[in-house]
Amino acid sequence: MLPQNGLRLAVAAMAAAVGVTAAMGLGAGSAAPLLRAERGSGMTAVDVELVLAVDVSYSMDPDEQALQREGYIAAITSREFMDALRQGMNGRIAMTYFEWAGTHHRQIIVPWRLVSGPESADAFVAEIARAQYTRASRTSISGALEFGAALFGGSGYRGLRRVIDVSGDGVNNQGPLVDVTRDEVLAKGITINGLPIMLKRSYVGSLDIDNLDVYYEDCVIGGAGAFVIPIKERSQFKEAIRTKLVLEVAGRVPKRRIVPAAARTPRVSCAIGERLWQQRWGN
Repeated sequence: MLPQNGLRLAVAAMAAAVGVTAAMGLGAGSAAPLLRAERGSGMTAVDVELVLAVDVSYSMDPDEQALQREGYIAAITSREFMDALRQGMNGRIAMTYFEWAGTHHRQIIVPWRLVSGPESADAFVAEIARAQYTRASRTSISGALEFGAALFGGSGYRGLRRVIDVSGDGVNNQGPLVDVTRDEVLAKGITINGLPIMLKRSYVGSLDIDNLDVYYEDCVIGGAGAFVIPIKERSQFKEAIRTKLVLEVAGRVPKRRIVPAAARTPRVSCAIGERLWQQRWGN
């Protein structure tokens, strides 16, 4: 086990290597305090309740889907993840993993599981590995956030923190407006972190944008210690996912980037996905 200082240095080095961007979140509730554990609830106490929300829309090609799953499997069974897990007050976390696309597609791959060491981590990733690959149309980040937030009510665990970890390679183009939904989720004391996948270049008529990381910073993430880790190369998948999970489990807050006061309003329209869809299809 790494000592506390060693873990802090290791996390900082990993974060620097993959380019972690921390942001306060621009919506209401963005500075929500850590969720306090309720006493006498009879639920199992954990350091964090973590929802992994994974994009499987058609814009994610089969290779990207495979890399994404492999990244989570490698991260959850990594030495760094285990070290972060053992450093927690309770030495255990609760996790669930679901895949999403449009508002019609949210599939729980692994229901809530207690992860407290190598055996339970291996069992968790075995369920991911066994699941059949699926893909579906449209991209509803807002729908994923709504679905993820609702899962906490039935977790059966009592976390010091609640976190939704959402990955995706596109902007919201179906369902409620993403920034409105974000604010509703943050008001419940839930932190939202982001993993924007930026492997494709946008072109005229596409539904992609080049600055997806900025969109995630300004329109998707928020809450205590929220951060974004963009993936711009296929080779970054495993390291980026491992860094993200270690930061979340350890409860670390990356060094914050200074944002000018003028940037307090979103630098990209939070409704850009809906606008691009309308321009392309006219409805």
